[in-house]
Amino acid sequence: MSEINTEPKDTQSFEADQIIESAEAGEQKLPTVDVSADYEASKEFSVSDIDRTGAGAEAAAAATAPKFDIPAPTEIPMPADSSGNPDAFRSMAQDLNPTGTPGEVTDDLIQKAIDLGTPGT
Repeated sequence: MSEINTEPKDTQSFEADQIIESAEAGEQKLPTVDVSADYEASKEFSVSDIDRTGAGAEAAAAATAPKFDIPAPTEIPMPADSSGNPDAFRSMAQDLNPTGTPGEVTDDLIQKAIDLGTPGT
């Protein structure tokens, strides 16, 4: 069986070694990469032909236009009670929940639970 080489410097293929040797000997020229020029050229492909004209803006507006009329928001006046009277708040709270909070725990309820939970009673 052959061994697996895990050394990063020795993982190149035979073809890669051949290209490096021929480039060092001057027999083959290595390709050059101009990142700036490639980036500038890629900008041409990032915008479609229709977007370079006014028709692109019209098509985008038509595609994103709402299908139904949207009503304008209306302001609802909410007058605040500026009296600062706590009794007004208590009466409002009583109107909302006149019987008290469900599950409200009182001293009588606790005593009843203690009595019911006591063995022999």
